[in-house]
Amino acid sequence: MRLGITGHRGLPEDVEQLVRAALVAVVEQYPPTDLVGVSCIADGPDAWFAQAVLDHGGQIEAVIPAEAYRESLPDSHHATYDELLRRASEVHSTGLKESNSEAHQAGSEILVGIVDLLVAVWDGQPARGYGGTADVVAYAERTGVPHSVIWPEGAARD
Repeated sequence: MRLGITGHRGLPEDVEQLVRAALVAVVEQYPPTDLVGVSCIADGPDAWFAQAVLDHGGQIEAVIPAEAYRESLPDSHHATYDELLRRASEVHSTGLKESNSEAHQAGSEILVGIVDLLVAVWDGQPARGYGGTADVVAYAERTGVPHSVIWPEGAARD
């Protein structure tokens, strides 16, 4: 089973703990020998999901939206990003240089195109900018890729 991840970054700590537990529960539904998690490995749900897949014994693949992607992520996330990228069994790239909304959407479209199910950590609200979680879910819907939404009851993004 190939699972992809998309989700809101910058979640409050209490929401983070609930989302992490929900991601582990999703991952543990699948035998580790058949599990591949696909992630852009940004800080937040992308990285939490990738780590949950690895902890469960599955494999991960990384999608790199742009050459400058790592530098666009928080400095505090670089070590985690580097470690998850190192552990990826395959790396997919858009070939784009600048890490912007268009590159992020392009990376997400590659991700959606290679998974059986998209897991979305999503509050159900419109994207705050092009390439946001809502845009990725909409792309999955347009292309016929099933998705599952994780959003803890009572949770808020800000």
